[in-house]
Amino acid sequence: MLIGSGLIIPKAHRATVFDLTDTEWTATFSLLGEVKRLLDRMYAPQGYNLGWNCGAVAGQEIFHAHLHVMPRYLDEPYAGKGIRYWLKQPENKRNNLCHGLWDGLES
Repeated sequence: MLIGSGLIIPKAHRATVFDLTDTEWTATFSLLGEVKRLLDRMYAPQGYNLGWNCGAVAGQEIFHAHLHVMPRYLDEPYAGKGIRYWLKQPENKRNNLCHGLWDGLES
């Protein structure tokens, strides 16, 4: 676990970020700014990863919208490796890349 990591969790139950109201989205974004200022002051990270996991296949285990806030530091073993790094690993390659991609586009 990275020092300073945490979650921003809207009070009202919403399964994913796509279910937030405009007001909830604005409040979450505002709180994110406050969290960043606090973490910058307390820990001085060199970067951040932010993430919403939406749906079981995306890794969501708790079906209440929550934003992951992960400060990143130059001295980490995985510094410079973001979310894209893990998703692009050969082990994550799909077997059928175009399955369903063109369905319904021929008309």
